[in-house]
Amino acid sequence: MIRSIEWRSGTVRFLDQTLLPSREEYVETADIEVLAEAVERLKVRGAPLLGITAAYGVLLGVRSLREAPLEGFLEAFTLSVDRLSRTRPTARNLFGALERMRGVVRLNPRCGSGALYTLLEQEALAVHDEDRRLCDSIGFYGAQLIEEGARILTHCNTGALATGGIGTALGAVVTAHAAGKRPFVYADETRPLFQGARLTMWELRKAGIPAALITDGSAAWAMLRKGIDLVIVGADRIAMNGDTANKIGTYQLAIAARAHGIPFYVAAPRTTIDETLPDGSGIPIEERTAVDLLGGFAAPIAPDGAEVFAPAFDVTPGALITAVITERGIHRQPYERSLREALAP
Repeated sequence: MIRSIEWRSGTVRFLDQTLLPSREEYVETADIEVLAEAVERLKVRGAPLLGITAAYGVLLGVRSLREAPLEGFLEAFTLSVDRLSRTRPTARNLFGALERMRGVVRLNPRCGSGALYTLLEQEALAVHDEDRRLCDSIGFYGAQLIEEGARILTHCNTGALATGGIGTALGAVVTAHAAGKRPFVYADETRPLFQGARLTMWELRKAGIPAALITDGSAAWAMLRKGIDLVIVGADRIAMNGDTANKIGTYQLAIAARAHGIPFYVAAPRTTIDETLPDGSGIPIEERTAVDLLGGFAAPIAPDGAEVFAPAFDVTPGALITAVITERGIHRQPYERSLREALAP
């Protein structure tokens, strides 16, 4: 099984995803700044994985102060949470994990530094372990929507590289494959950083799942000519009306799927749902630098000084989404009701 990140009792070991598929190289660090920069530079990415990384990052930020007076420990804790909060703005899971770590501190005001650190470590490990189990459940429910021999179109990377388990959208495909349903995947390359080409195709090959890589611009044509049965993608944040932020290019896939009468599914854990947002207009959308678009992993593709608009995500209206798959099941419109039920204790 792919282990994208591990806690090693004082250090974090993560797979540098910017080097895939050419090199499978791990980084081990005890430095919160190294981990924060890894998030910013997409060495670690994927909404659920960012939540796990943030929880472990807090531990790195306070570990050296386990024997220090509580005041110093809490100051380091606050600085750590603030630093990790500034890494990437869109993924709800990152902020949810940090809030869980804040909750540990808030609920244990009488603990000393050492005891508080132990509780924080237990919480971070719980965030990771829960995501493993959530992925299994999402895979179970998602696989129910995949028929024998289904031709599936997906976007970006939503597998083990993006989570603490088998994945979300890709986890459903993996589960269907394990059940003998023989799905075939068409993977969007996912411009500008090619997560579909570099990461999803790498995972699919490891899993032995037949797949073909397509350009982002080929998706609608593939729907028409290749008999696509369904589109399934992940999510970085879901508003209560079903509006969903995901990797840039998702919105146009949903439009094309609607035009071709193809179901469009979003697979994500409940931690991705933002109950503070009634709709997607309030979702913060990260914009990347010109380097990602003009250079990325290859030679420059445009003249020097070219003006760039490089959003990392877009928002797909809930009206275009056939169903949202979480660890609680398959949720359909009206999402204001079904997602609220998904979030219930």
